[in-house]
Amino acid sequence: MVKLISMGILILLLLIPSEMVQSLINERQQTHDSALDEISSKWGFEQHISGPVINVPYQSFFVDADGKRKSQIQYAHFLPEELKIAGTLEPEMRHRGIYEAVVYKSDVSLMGYFRFPDFAEWNIAPSDILWKETTLSLGISDLRGIKQRLTINLNGNPIEFNPGVENNDVHESGVSIRLPIADSLNKPDFKFDMSFKLNGSKEMYFIPLGKETTVSIKSDWTNPSFDGAFLPDTHHITDKGFDAEWKIFHLNRNYGQKFRGAPTGLQESSFGVKLLIPVDNYQKTYRSAKYAILLITLSFTLFFFIEVLNRKRIHPFQYILVGVALCLFYTLLLSVSEYISFNLSYLLSATAIILLISLYAKTIFNNLRLALLFSLVLIILYAFVFSIIQLQDYALLLGSLGLFIVLALVMYLSRKINWYGTEK
Repeated sequence: MVKLISMGILILLLLIPSEMVQSLINERQQTHDSALDEISSKWGFEQHISGPVINVPYQSFFVDADGKRKSQIQYAHFLPEELKIAGTLEPEMRHRGIYEAVVYKSDVSLMGYFRFPDFAEWNIAPSDILWKETTLSLGISDLRGIKQRLTINLNGNPIEFNPGVENNDVHESGVSIRLPIADSLNKPDFKFDMSFKLNGSKEMYFIPLGKETTVSIKSDWTNPSFDGAFLPDTHHITDKGFDAEWKIFHLNRNYGQKFRGAPTGLQESSFGVKLLIPVDNYQKTYRSAKYAILLITLSFTLFFFIEVLNRKRIHPFQYILVGVALCLFYTLLLSVSEYISFNLSYLLSATAIILLISLYAKTIFNNLRLALLFSLVLIILYAFVFSIIQLQDYALLLGSLGLFIVLALVMYLSRKINWYGTEK
């Protein structure tokens, strides 16, 4: 009983270095993310493209607390009837020390048309509409990624964009032009098309502002993740890259083709593609570290049974050394996986720890057969944890079955132990 209590205390104490290892993993993950942000800050962050949008200012009147009639400038926004977006992404790997990030160059083209802005249903006097101050804006989340002068062909006339937008109802960041609307009597459609080069990092998203929005993206990146409010209608992924196409109607989103002020649900309708780096070593290492208590407990239990069934005396300090070695595995795994693949790192780290503990166990037991038995159990345990990490969708099922089998073996091995030490 004293031995079991001592083992329990040691296991609880060894949870401290286990928690420290998990903190170390989180710290390295944060360092990794900071390095990626530093690369992105100089190249261009994730790009979110929205627009173009026609923005028409008008005077709105109200009565203040003193009863005086005052006016303020508000904006009505009109979305295109048709919007076609085509993009090609050219990814590159950039490094900061031992860390790597995926960035991209892109060629993007937009085309479509607007109906003339119609205020009829809002009961706004024609004299209050400021047609000459109308703008057309295009939302680009990180303007540092723009790699050329931006020009839009509007009804065949090229007009160059200026940086910034006059209000943030639709775009937080972007470019804009003055739209040549002389008065409300001339009501042409506005056809537009433009192409531009844009740098970004990790992902590209779009907002479906057209009454009918079509987006097609292609790239030679082989690990895309389609994300956001809409999945592509068609996509193909091969070892040479991917292509995807979306077709979205205005009925699929929570805002109309024209609105005043900031719309509801604009950002929630965004969609696009992420360029994934296939392996996340930190996430897998963190998941494996959660099973430290399992490895320590089962290893100590095996030591205890060997001690009881074979009458071998094992000092508590020897338990501690074995427990520390089991905790050291995760530090080895974390450090090695930053340079080579996770699977190979796991194999090398587990092999090193198993050899270390097995050689030490041979000196403790002074019996090669028992040492080999203990080595075999460690191999099974590490293989079991590795399987759980790889089969994420079945981790709970596999873990439950494994623990059931372990409990059954412990019950079987302990069935003939004379726990009270009395004569039978």
